[in-house]
Formats: sequence, structure tokens, C-alpha cells
Amino acid sequence: MADTSFTASAIGHAYGKVAALHSLDFTVPRGRTGLVGANGAGKSTLIKVLLGILEPTVGTSTVLGMDSRRESIDIRSNVGYMPEGPCLPLDQTAADFLVYAAGTAGLPREAARQRASDVLTLVGLDEERFRYLGNFSTGMKQRAKLAQAIVHDPDLVFLDEPTSGLDPSGREEMLDLISRLGTFGIDVVVSSHVLRDIERTCDWVVMLDAGTLVHAGPVGGELEEDTLRVEYASDPSAIASDLTAAGARVTADGNKVVVSFAAGNVYDLVRDVTVRHDGTLRRLSGSASSLEELFILHGEAP
Repeated sequence: MADTSFTASAIGHAYGKVAALHSLDFTVPRGRTGLVGANGAGKSTLIKVLLGILEPTVGTSTVLGMDSRRESIDIRSNVGYMPEGPCLPLDQTAADFLVYAAGTAGLPREAARQRASDVLTLVGLDEERFRYLGNFSTGMKQRAKLAQAIVHDPDLVFLDEPTSGLDPSGREEMLDLISRLGTFGIDVVVSSHVLRDIERTCDWVVMLDAGTLVHAGPVGGELEEDTLRVEYASDPSAIASDLTAAGARVTADGNKVVVSFAAGNVYDLVRDVTVRHDGTLRRLSGSASSLEELFILHGEAP
């Protein structure tokens, strides 16, 4: 078994002349991963590329060590997928649909029935198993979609906006279910634009903004660094170069820079380098303490 959930190497995808993904490079370990970005950031496109549903325009990717282009059938037999949009056959009962889903994954009839029963119980639909899916509430449909994604006991499951359309109570219940999947040996990728949901359920995060990689790393790992947004009165290119040479990660845009520093106090570093270059500060804001602040710091022009 591969020690990575999925990887991307210079992955890009375009719908005609519209680029949805721009040269993504990252490696994600096994576990629970959040795929974060605003609506239209490219999250669903990336999932479909990883699963081999879409062919990337450029680059390569792997899922569980398998090539997304050449081994897409093997990938889909080892992973589950919960799409964002409607996908349920509304004229079937939950039990019949889950038995069918388990059967298409290769489970024998009786094993499929038992597995369907177990999974419907797990997601809280045991008493509704003989109701037609068309009569389900939005929350129940989301649970049924999750159930079909894990009924074949996959090694990894992709959940695309699993809390979409849920009320606060339903959202909490869905997040609890997602957190429990790891105890059954199922790795999880949660695609969401709600950063707090990712902070609650995931250990690793991949952030996208307009198809571009903003950040990939452990949840909390980046936040242990001090990160500052600094605006100077004049061109800070020389200051940015010295900050980088000192070991800081620096993103520059005009007279503004974002500085992250893990090896010491970022305030002292910025002060010393600024004084060395006779720089003048216009504005300075503090470090990120949440995924939301990290996304603002690195995902938008500082």
C-alpha cells in the first residue's frame, strides 16, 4: 500500500480556453485531508482528474500510488466518491441502491446485502432503508450519498462538499461521521469551502485559489510559524531578498509582502532587515492563527 493518498506533478486542466487548474505540485500523505477553496477554485475538477474522470491537459497525478491516467479503473475500485451534485436514483429504496452499489464493486449478493445493511446503520439510515430515496430530506440524501461511497470498504474516499445544503444539526452529524471514518481504516479527502469544517475533521490541507495552489501542508503546521503582512513605503525587493536569505518564506506583491518564519521571531527578523535597508513601514498585521487567516494571508494579494 502506498504511503501517499494522492500526488500532483505540474497538473493543469482547461475547459476549452478557460484554465481550471494551473500547474499544481504537491504530495499528500495518508489520513484525513481537506481540499479547500472558494466555489470555482478547481476542487471538483482536481478530484475528477485524480479519479481519471477528466484527462489533465498537462502533468501527471497518482492516487494510492496508481497513475490517474493509466490505472483509473484500479483507482476507482479502491476508492469511493461522493459527488457534490444529485446522483441518487430517486425511484429506488436506500437498501436496493446500496446493494446495487456494493454489487458493482464486486461483492457477492449476500455479502452486498449485509454490507449495505451495516453501512446504512453506520450513517443513521437503518430505519429508513426501505423508503424511496426520492422521499428523503436533503440531510438523508447526503447520508445516502456517503453510504454509497463507502459501501465497498474503500481505502480512500473523496467527499465533494458533503455538508452542502445541510442545516446546523445535519452539518454536525455529517462532520461526526467523517471524523469516524478513520477508525474504520478509510482515508478521507473532504472538499469544502468552509474552513472550520476542515479544521475540525482533517490533519492535512490543500488550498486552492482560482485553480492555483495556495498551500499544502499539515493543519496546524503552518500556523506554528509566525506570519506577517507588511506594507512598505517603497519597493521592498531588496528587503524581500534578505528575508528569504535568512530562511523566511516571502511572497511579494508591489510594496506588500507576506513573511513566514519558523526558525525564530518574525517580528525581530522583519525589524532588523528593514532597518538594515532604511525601509519605512506603512502597515504591519499579525500572524495567522486559523486556516481562514492563512488563506487570507497567502490566497489573496497581500
